[in-house]
Order: sequence, then structure tokens, then C-alpha cells
Amino acid sequence: MDSISVNQFRDNLKTYVEQTVSQHEPIKVTRRAGDDFIIMSADDWEREQETLHVLQSSNLMKQISESMATHQKNTGYKPTQEQLNEITSF
Repeated sequence: MDSISVNQFRDNLKTYVEQTVSQHEPIKVTRRAGDDFIIMSADDWEREQETLHVLQSSNLMKQISESMATHQKNTGYKPTQEQLNEITSF
């Protein structure tokens, strides 16, 4: 993660915003007198929130763990060819 001063950020706002959105990399903005802050795209922030939601849900984490176990043992659900065609056809 790049780290820049608040003055650099202010002077090049458009460039840093475009960089953050296009490269999906947050930027840490440092301030001399105060807390630092992070700039990130809204899409990336929403993705982070979804990830945190899953990680904080014991039920979802249990489902993921069980799915990984059946996948590794190759004993998970196997859809029929007809079901696959229905899923993948547009």
C-alpha cells in the first residue's frame, strides 16, 4: 500500500482517485497532526465488508469448512449434465 502525505493527496486528488479505482489498491494518507486515513474504491470497500461478514458468521464458516472437506474427498454434490447446461446457458 502506497503512503502519501495529505498535501500530496490534495494536490493530486484526481490522479490518486483514478489510481485507487483502476488499480484496486488502497492508499494511506498521512497527516502531521492527526490520524492517518485510507482511500479505497467503493467496490473494494463493499468487497471487504462482505468478506468480514462471512468471516464473522460461524454458520457460514462452518458451511465453507464442510464444503472444503467434501471437495477434498471428492464426495461433494455433483450436478447432472442437464443441470450444468441449465446453469451455464444464457
